[in-house]
Amino acid sequence: MAIFDFSRETLASPTGASLNLYFSNAGQDAIGIVQINHGLAEHAARYERFARFLQPHGYHVYVHDHRGHGATNAPDAPPKVFAPSGGADKVLEDVTAVHNLIGDRHGDLPVICFGHSMGGLVAMNYAFGNSERLAGLSCWNANFSAGLLGRIAQLVLAWERFRLGSDVPSRVLPKLTFQAWAKQFPDRKTDFDWLSRDEDEVAKYIADPLSGWDASVSMWQDVFDLIFRGADDANFSQMRRDLPVNLVGGERDPATDGGTAVLNLHQRMQNMGFSDLAFEVYRDTRHESLNEINRDDITSDFLAWAGDCVTARG
Repeated sequence: MAIFDFSRETLASPTGASLNLYFSNAGQDAIGIVQINHGLAEHAARYERFARFLQPHGYHVYVHDHRGHGATNAPDAPPKVFAPSGGADKVLEDVTAVHNLIGDRHGDLPVICFGHSMGGLVAMNYAFGNSERLAGLSCWNANFSAGLLGRIAQLVLAWERFRLGSDVPSRVLPKLTFQAWAKQFPDRKTDFDWLSRDEDEVAKYIADPLSGWDASVSMWQDVFDLIFRGADDANFSQMRRDLPVNLVGGERDPATDGGTAVLNLHQRMQNMGFSDLAFEVYRDTRHESLNEINRDDITSDFLAWAGDCVTARG
């Protein structure tokens, strides 16, 4: 077994971005690869513990900072911005660049595309046109059920963009999201207790200068673009119906209405004929499953599911 090393490198994406990319090598006996997409207002380095868990079980791990996050740089993507226009598509092109690198390095080794929260939106949208390249799709804590409130948010963002500009923080969306979610825990010690019951993990997040910031108007617009693409059943038409899909939520996650949005996605995909769906909403669990107090049980369940994926792909 290879010694654990969360190596950092820079990948030049065709979009013009210099992607800050981390790689954990499972050695010559690797059985698969997990390509991770992180959430909004966080960064790739926060997934080191997950990579450390996966490596001895035979999984290489790749995780990069999305545009506007962490140490990724692009001439059209200052901090907190995906791009002045077409940001959602550029994010997906960057994911393709990482996947192409994986293919160049590891050939036909099975790849699982994993995403948390916003990263789950990204992973699902990536799978729409790339399911043949994947051994599995893991979409955690993602909400494609924005509905009418989401449409209203888009109108608010369009007004903010007209009045304030695209690359300034939204004044309204933090109140409708992070701040509103915090208020669902009246006994909270911090405004980020909605992330996890683990006080140490919440404290790390708060102390992290690369996490917890307010996204720009244009980044929020791009996030809602990803949401509503995933809300349209027509966009699932190219996905192979036998793709193994792992849907995870938390019963106390305000970002997914207590896992209701994850359940809705599961029911939609069932109705569309997807035949290999794994679904779980974990009791008492908040938003960041990988940083929750029951994370060992959650990651063990993921490992069992991933093993079935790579076995089937092989």
